[in-house]
Formats: sequence, C-alpha cells, structure tokens
Amino acid sequence: MPHNKKFQQFIVTVILSTFILSAQASQLVQVVDSAGQAVPDAVVYFENGNAEKTKSASAEIQQKDKKFMPLVTVVQTGTAINFPNNDTVRHHAYSFSPAKSFELKLYAGKPEAPILFDKSGTIVVGCNIHDQMLAYIQVVDTPYFAKTDANGKASILSIPNGKYTLKTWHYKQMGGGALSEQIVNIKEDNGTFNVKLGFKLN
Repeated sequence: MPHNKKFQQFIVTVILSTFILSAQASQLVQVVDSAGQAVPDAVVYFENGNAEKTKSASAEIQQKDKKFMPLVTVVQTGTAINFPNNDTVRHHAYSFSPAKSFELKLYAGKPEAPILFDKSGTIVVGCNIHDQMLAYIQVVDTPYFAKTDANGKASILSIPNGKYTLKTWHYKQMGGGALSEQIVNIKEDNGTFNVKLGFKLN
C-alpha cells in the first residue's frame, strides 16, 4: 500500500509539472533592419507589469584588447555587473547615463566590488583613457529578455502565457530613435515574432 501511495504522488507530480510547462512558452524573435537584414546585438524583452524580482543576479563586462566585451549587455533591474580589466594597461571605466552614473577610476585587474544596476534604462559606458572604447547596457524590469545572435534571432525561455509588450532596442537608436514596441499574446506554439527596425544597419 505505501508503494501505491508513492506511485500516486509521483503521477500527481508529473501531471502538475506538465501543466506548468504547458502554461509557459519559449519564444523566438527575429529582428531585421529596414532593408530586411538581420540585426545582431538587439535587445528584446517581454513586459506585462508583473516582473519578478532579481535574486542575486550578476554579469560581467571585461576589458580586453582596449575593448569592452561584450559590446551589448542586457540584465534585469537589480543585477550587479563586474568590470574586470584583463588588459596590460589600466582603464578608467565610467558612465554619466541617467539610469546609472558611476566611475571606476584608473585601475587594473578586478575592482573591489561590482556595480549594482538598480534602475531600468540604457547605460553607455566609456573609458576616460581610450575614447574608442564603448559598451551599452540595457537594464529591463522583466526576467524575459535576450540578445539577438549574428542571425538576428533571440530565444526567450519559459514565458508564462498572457498578454505582453514586446520591446526591441538597439544601440543604433541612441540618436533618439524610439523603442520598437508591439502588443503580443503568448500562447503555446506561437511561432516567431518578427520585428523590423526603422534604420538600415549598414
């Protein structure tokens, strides 16, 4: 009898797990420019006003070969980002962006503490020593985000079904271009959401 009870509990667990998974979806987003060319390093994210809080999340933007790597980073609000200097020269990383202003004065190696990004928005990071060095951070109020690959595609896993605003951002919009937004309804087997941005990549 105890074995039967354990088996019944196992079946209930499987059914519940299946139900939860069926109420979530993995979404593919394809981003192209005004000429239909794939756009890499575009940030895509789904918002519905019910964002989960970040739990001890962290990320890293390194300095190597006098470049920030990666060029574009997307994180959820409340994420701490490390800025290790892996070059043989010292750097002075900084940002004057309204969403996060900070300075890591002339240093080598790993700073003592990461920078906490506790407000959503776009942050442009530069180096006070090497003007050509730039990085972009997009901080979003949702856990459902990704960055497009070389083919302009991004996959976002485990999004609960419901109505969302799909937002797309690219650093070429820094000149004043608005975010691309569209209202979408997440259901199982939604297929691919296509986004066409209002600029030409090249």
